[in-house]
Amino acid sequence: MLITFEGIDRSGKTTQAQLLADALGERALLVRELVKDPALELSPIAETLLFGAARAELVATVIRPALAQDRVVICDRYVDSTVAYQGGARGLGIDRVEELNEWITEGLEPDLTFLLELAPGAAGARAGVDVDRFEEEGEELQRAVAAAYEQLAVRHADRYVRLDADRPPAEVQADVLAVVSERMPSAP
Repeated sequence: MLITFEGIDRSGKTTQAQLLADALGERALLVRELVKDPALELSPIAETLLFGAARAELVATVIRPALAQDRVVICDRYVDSTVAYQGGARGLGIDRVEELNEWITEGLEPDLTFLLELAPGAAGARAGVDVDRFEEEGEELQRAVAAAYEQLAVRHADRYVRLDADRPPAEVQADVLAVVSERMPSAP
């Protein structure tokens, strides 16, 4: 099973991905991505292609082999983040970036996607000292990303589960575990 966590920056994706991986124990593999160095200046197309290249390698060398071993793979972001950030917020087009990602992943879609919803203002209040280059762009980018995620949640309603992320992590985790238990009966 491939489970992904999506949402704007600081919505709690990493926390929830780690909590679920901890709850599932050795049956889970946590995958995290980067390319967020604030000093890096990229065009939207270069940004998309770099994320795509990293994702193609990750799918081929980590995700598919883990799924073949009946592992649960948990991703803190996957293709939908590229669609939301570069396709929606950067203006490259949601359809175009979805088509590119379908090719990059050879059609590997998540079985379940948690969209952690949080208002951009509330997310900004969570910002720490270390911010990446996406977080540096502020609320305007996050609003555009949230709007793109809204479109994706409607488009892929069969796999999207929307959760209010403006709650304590333990409450969000309880909802995540309830949904995972419903869709994966052998889960804790």
